[in-house]
Amino acid sequence: MASTNIEADLRELADREAIRDLARLYAHHVWRQDVAGAIGLFTEDGEMDTGETPPIRGRAALLEAYQGMLGDTQLQPFVHNHVIDLHGDDATGTCYLDLRARMDGRSMIGSGYYDDCYARSDGEWKFRSRKLTMIYLVPLSEGWAERPGGD
Repeated sequence: MASTNIEADLRELADREAIRDLARLYAHHVWRQDVAGAIGLFTEDGEMDTGETPPIRGRAALLEAYQGMLGDTQLQPFVHNHVIDLHGDDATGTCYLDLRARMDGRSMIGSGYYDDCYARSDGEWKFRSRKLTMIYLVPLSEGWAERPGGD
């Protein structure tokens, strides 16, 4: 923030905090298995790329995919170290992920990051796209030290 314009500085701070809230709310909704809440944070044509399947595009497809993904799985994401680049009503960013999960009856631990594109839509910041890169996701009993990317 190199500006001497207080109003512009305040707008930038408010935008950054709203985008950080977006990532935090997403994690909150996933924790609570609130699929509709998580999907509501995306633009109508929003996209999620988990790296597992082709990217999921549009709220209807996201809703269907998330209902399947969250079924018996309990995900507990923690997001942090959020880096944001603002470009008016668009922005990009990266936030890092520590993940605890229960999958197929096993305790799992993971780490990765989201590369995000954001858009201001009707005065609110939304995800235009999210690309998840998992560095590891392993059973807690196994650990990650011997895994690629685990050093």
